Amino acid sequence: MTSRERLVLFVLLTASFTLAVDFSILNVALPVIGADVGFSLEHLQWIATSFALCAAGFTLLFGRVSDLYGRRRLFLLGMILLGLSSLAGGLATTPVVLLLARIVQGLATAMVTPAALSLLTTAFPEGPVRARVLGLNGALMAAGFTTGAILGGVLADLLSWRWAFFINVAVAVIVLVIAPGVLKESRNPSRPRLDVPGAVTVTFGLLAIVYGLTRAGETTWGDPLALGTLGVGGLLLLIFWMIEQRVKTPLVSVGILKRSTVAWGNIAGLMAFVTETSLVFLITLYLQNVLGFTPLQAGLCFAVLGAGTVVGGILGPKLINRLGPKNTVVVGLLVQAAATLPLAFLSLDRSWVVLLLVLTFVGGVANLAAIVGFMVMATSGLPDEEQGLATGLATMSQQVGITLGIPIMSALVAARLNALGSETPQNLLSGLSSAIAVNAGLCILTAVLVGLFLRTKAVGHGA
Repeated sequence: MTSRERLVLFVLLTASFTLAVDFSILNVALPVIGADVGFSLEHLQWIATSFALCAAGFTLLFGRVSDLYGRRRLFLLGMILLGLSSLAGGLATTPVVLLLARIVQGLATAMVTPAALSLLTTAFPEGPVRARVLGLNGALMAAGFTTGAILGGVLADLLSWRWAFFINVAVAVIVLVIAPGVLKESRNPSRPRLDVPGAVTVTFGLLAIVYGLTRAGETTWGDPLALGTLGVGGLLLLIFWMIEQRVKTPLVSVGILKRSTVAWGNIAGLMAFVTETSLVFLITLYLQNVLGFTPLQAGLCFAVLGAGTVVGGILGPKLINRLGPKNTVVVGLLVQAAATLPLAFLSLDRSWVVLLLVLTFVGGVANLAAIVGFMVMATSGLPDEEQGLATGLATMSQQVGITLGIPIMSALVAARLNALGSETPQNLLSGLSSAIAVNAGLCILTAVLVGLFLRTKAVGHGA
């Protein structure tokens, strides 16, 4: 790579990694934040939920906006918003200010993440180099979620939760100093009109789906509000699909969704993020609520998983060159399942932690290999003018997956606890075991479906 390409890579990967960290950095510190700022216990989850709603709900819209009006422009605007909202969050003394800061952080994430990914795919041509770049991006995105859990525990114990916001300010300043001089503008030269009806229906549909899933995880899957918003979300997405088949310049071309690589690639990516991020949640409960680890001790245990994701990001492109993206996804998910299933037999004995660390490392490697394969599949074989849309879809799969996994798994754990009647460590362990077994099963099911239905002729080994 040239010096300029290395700078491009540094700027874009730094931004993507920081935004991935933001998904989880506050989770461990939520009780402390609530006490400092004045959140009641029942409203505490909105510190995380408000961010996730906007990050997942607006990403497809902003991915398309970047195609039409400029990826560099949207990336820089998003980084400005990230810096300002993070400063406000770090200085917040009331719940309203903190929630508004998290909402704007979510919007900034929805702007920057697909823009950064499409700037990567247009800066590096299809082939081994792009696969390697996407491997690094995938490794840092997945490692960012894990790093957030580690960093959140460290900051909460040693400094202050406010530094989780102030770090973003420093990153935004560095990126905004370097980026204007190294990033080239790219957009669709024809500048078609934005599909406003499609944008409105898909954005509100995704918001409703994400809210409904989050609500179900917090209460039960029988909660009327959760079921109602899920139903509204499904209806809006159906209307969106009907609109896209009729408008002249659709937000999402029906043709791109009919591509086997795009459709099945995004399904694989969605499930890769659902399973791994929710496994982090389940292991956090095991370490803290069953074994009695402190937040800092639990966070440090995830350093091994983080190392596995980095290794997986490095190995992923090599596997793609040897096996092809499809087989890399299938093998990655099957190995992830093999590493996850033994965790369903965790016990109250702390000696299990050694095996847990080994298995999470292996699972992290496999998961990242699958994620790199998904990224290559979902963005290959498309013209530059559709890269924002393709990366918007890929980013949406990632962010919805991160948001989707935890409510599903927490609902499974809660159902088991309700059946057993009390929340003792032994009963919680039983609920965690059931959820972990389902997690492994989802990996196997996804691998089988991708292996059976993704058309291999659409994806070459050199992708």
